[in-house]
Amino acid sequence: MIDYQTLTFEYTRCSEQSPDAAACVRPVVVVGAGPVGLATAIDIAQHGLPVVLVDDDCTLSTGSRAICFSKRSLDIFDRLGCGERMVEKGVSWNVGKVFRKDELVYTFNLLPESGHHRPAFINLQQYYVEGFLLERAQALPNLEIRWKSKVTGIAQRGTPGAEDAHVALEIETPDGQYELLARYAVAADGSRSPVRKLMGLDSHGRTFKDRFLIADVKMEADFPTERWFWFDPPFHPNQSVLLHRQPDNVWRIDFQLGWDADPVLEKTPERVIPRVRALLGPDVKFELEWVSIYTFSCLRMDSFRHGNVLFAGDSAHLVSPFGARGANSGFQDGENLAWKLAMVLEQRASDALLDTYASEREYAADENIRNSTRSTDFITPKSAVSRVFRDAVLTLAREHAFARQLVNSGRLSVPAVLHESTLNTADEETFSGQMVPGASCADAPLVDAQGAPQWLLAQLGGRFAGLLFCRAGFALESDTRAALDALARGPVPMHFVAVLDGEGAAPEGLPPGTAVVRDAEGLAAQRYGAQDGAFYLIRPDQHVCARWRRADAPRVERALKRALCVAGTA
Repeated sequence: MIDYQTLTFEYTRCSEQSPDAAACVRPVVVVGAGPVGLATAIDIAQHGLPVVLVDDDCTLSTGSRAICFSKRSLDIFDRLGCGERMVEKGVSWNVGKVFRKDELVYTFNLLPESGHHRPAFINLQQYYVEGFLLERAQALPNLEIRWKSKVTGIAQRGTPGAEDAHVALEIETPDGQYELLARYAVAADGSRSPVRKLMGLDSHGRTFKDRFLIADVKMEADFPTERWFWFDPPFHPNQSVLLHRQPDNVWRIDFQLGWDADPVLEKTPERVIPRVRALLGPDVKFELEWVSIYTFSCLRMDSFRHGNVLFAGDSAHLVSPFGARGANSGFQDGENLAWKLAMVLEQRASDALLDTYASEREYAADENIRNSTRSTDFITPKSAVSRVFRDAVLTLAREHAFARQLVNSGRLSVPAVLHESTLNTADEETFSGQMVPGASCADAPLVDAQGAPQWLLAQLGGRFAGLLFCRAGFALESDTRAALDALARGPVPMHFVAVLDGEGAAPEGLPPGTAVVRDAEGLAAQRYGAQDGAFYLIRPDQHVCARWRRADAPRVERALKRALCVAGTA
């Protein structure tokens, strides 16, 4: 088994460092080879663009760090080509338990319904996530990774929004400095973002005065594979504790310490081991694998776009760890940005499309910060009144379902529904179901023509997709045929999926190459509120753009133009 924590990567000279190198403007440079930078670079490369990824280090992360990866992130990893590895190595879980003192308050299930390819969450140490992403990145011929390449200067040149606009990055290497030019630069260089500092930008928000201890503990234990959270446990009174299982018999334990705790003293084995033993009991054998003290903030930049520099992940926004919203929202940044960069650079969309990256992900960041702040305030009450309220809620939650809705031990990450996106086309007809314009697509089990099991999200892929629901043998109306034909012949590469209800032949008039599948359990139609002839226009990041009970060419063409910020879509 590869030890990803000890891997190092060689620095090599690049073409820009040759004395006779001609000036070359790269389409995209991504700064930062952490999980978000790697995922974003892979996504861009899979859209066919050459990508350069630079990092000032030559190693992957150590310690567990981010460990909870949501179903939405797993869906993204599937599209990036490494989802199966993540799930095979990770510890899958759907169930969580909340305790007060030594009593169970209630149990919850994050994925109570069947018919999804991926679990609600997996736990997986960040170094595995980075390692699997890196191996995928190394397999892509149009993705170049440059280690020990530190950004020490940045300037924007050309007319903003024009084709001559680009970014000039000063890169420091063991062989000296060179200039790296890019049409667009993506700053995914973490919470202390050097790019952000070089540009004189800042983040704003709230810093919480509390400290938490992370202990990665290797042990054989009979705890179930669940998320356990304690309020005021007897083994750690007046504070909170969180327990997660990870691969390799490693358990992650978070102990709340309080603001007055000495961060240096609390990291020593003499302080950590008694805390762990108080939780596990005197007879459990364990080893400390990694220890860290953290404080946290909820911050974001005012804007995620500054000219031809776009910020993603922790460089753009920061949340508390409660709810696993940091890395998971960063992956959603990357998938939102990658297809938009591809469309702009391929001249299929206007540069204004990148403004919607900023507006959509700023909206999502605000939602994550709001939920993260509420979690933190509930876990660590800031006044006597807040403490009384919290304790009353926990008491009521043992027997009353309404109170369980008020308990907040870290509302876990879900993708934002982009209700206000300017790329959406509003419904003109009544639909049931949750797949409103702006929502990320739900999965559902399907079968193909040979009877082999398939999944809906895998059929959609990473391009614009047209999703048609109908009965087998359904006669497509002329307006629908015209709409499909217009999309198939249009300037944007499209993929079509026809989901049939029942046995029989596929409708005539489907575009060549349409994937014809059957709704194995009726869940696809149920989740999409679909009837015969219902048609969905899906973005490459698998968010719904528009939907119709019956599609026609003019409406579909207007919706696609709107989704690309092309003129004439009023």
